[in-house]
Amino acid sequence: MTVDSPSSLMIRDVHIADRPRERLIRQGAQSLSNQELIAILLRTGTKQESVLLLANRVLNFIEQIQELKNTTLEEMMSVKGIGEAKAVQLLAAVELGRRLAQQQTDEKFTIRSPKDAANYLMPDMTSLKQEHFVVLFLNVKNQILHKQTIFIGSLNASIVHPREVFREAVKRSAASIICAHNHPSGNASPSPEDIDVTKRLIEAGLIMGIEIIDHVIIGDHQFISLKEKGYM
Repeated sequence: MTVDSPSSLMIRDVHIADRPRERLIRQGAQSLSNQELIAILLRTGTKQESVLLLANRVLNFIEQIQELKNTTLEEMMSVKGIGEAKAVQLLAAVELGRRLAQQQTDEKFTIRSPKDAANYLMPDMTSLKQEHFVVLFLNVKNQILHKQTIFIGSLNASIVHPREVFREAVKRSAASIICAHNHPSGNASPSPEDIDVTKRLIEAGLIMGIEIIDHVIIGDHQFISLKEKGYM
C-alpha cells in the first residue's frame, strides 16, 4: 500500500472543481482571489502545507497586494516555503503586470485636470518608500510625451535644479510640464520646501518659455494640487 505525502493529501482536500487553475479555466482569471492567483504562480506548496496556504503566507507577509511591486528577491525568499525559483516567478509576474499597465497609460494619455495627472501617477508613486520627484512632459494638446524621475530623496530647492527638468523638456520639445512628487508618510499636504521648489521652477519656466502647469503631491491614495490650492 502506498502512503500519500502530506502535500498530496492537502491538495486533494481542495475539491478539483475549486482548485485555482480549474476555476480560472471555467470562470476566468477575474473571478479568482489574490490568494488563488498567487497560488497559480507558485504552482506547488511544500511538504508541510498546500500551495493555497503558502500563497496566504505570502499575502500575510506583504500585508497589502500593492506591496508586491516593491518587494525584493531577498525579501520574498525570507517567506517560509519560498525559495529562489518561486520568488523569481512572483517577481517576474509583477514586473510583467507593471509593464502592461504602463504601456496602456503611455498611449497618448491626455491631462485635463489635476485628478488626471494624479490618476496617471498614483499607481507607481503612492507606495514608494522614498520621495521621488517626477516630471510629466506634455505636448500642446496636454498629451503626455514622456515621464521621467528627476530625483530621489528629500525635496529641497538646492537639489531639484531647474536645469535637470528643462534639459529633458527641450529634448522632448515639450510645450508644458507637470511636476509631481510623493510623500512616503501618506500625508499629501505641501511643505515649505515643496512650495519653494515649485516657485523656482515656475520662474525658470517663464525664462525658458515652457509653462509649469501644476505640481501634484501624492500621498496614500490621495493627492494635492498646488495649483488648486493657490500656490501657483
